[in-house]
Amino acid sequence: MKILIAVDGSAYTQKALNYLLANRSMFVEGHELVIVHVSTGISGHVARHLSKEVITDYYAEENAKVLDPVAALLTENGVSNFTIDKRHGHAAEEILKSAAAAHAQLIVLGTHGHGILGRALMGSVATKVISETDTSVLLVQ
Repeated sequence: MKILIAVDGSAYTQKALNYLLANRSMFVEGHELVIVHVSTGISGHVARHLSKEVITDYYAEENAKVLDPVAALLTENGVSNFTIDKRHGHAAEEILKSAAAAHAQLIVLGTHGHGILGRALMGSVATKVISETDTSVLLVQ
C-alpha cells in the first residue's frame, strides 16, 4: 500500500510521524511511504520582482527546514521505503494532487484539533482534504 504523509514541520507533524513509527507493523513495514511537503507559494506580485534563482533557493530552503529532519527521523528508525514530494502552493490542493499522482491508498495528516467551532470559523487543510478525496484519511491529533 502507498501511504502519503503530509508534513509541515509542526508538532502535529511530529505526532503523526511518531504514531506511524509506533505502529510500524500497520503503517510502515511492507508499505511505501510518500512524504509530501507544501511550501507556501510566492505571490505573483512578489515573484515577478525576483530572479528564478532566488525563488528556487527560497523553496529549497523551506523544503530543507521541514524535510531534512523528517528524513533523518525515518532513517534513524530504520525506515528506507520512502520518497519525498516537494510542492508549493495551497496546502490542501497540493496534498490532494500528490496523493493522486502517487496513487496513495491512505493519507496521513497531523491535525491541530480545533474542534467544531474552529473548523467553522477558519478553513482547515484536513477538512478540505477529507471533503475532496475518496482516499482514506488518517488524522492524528
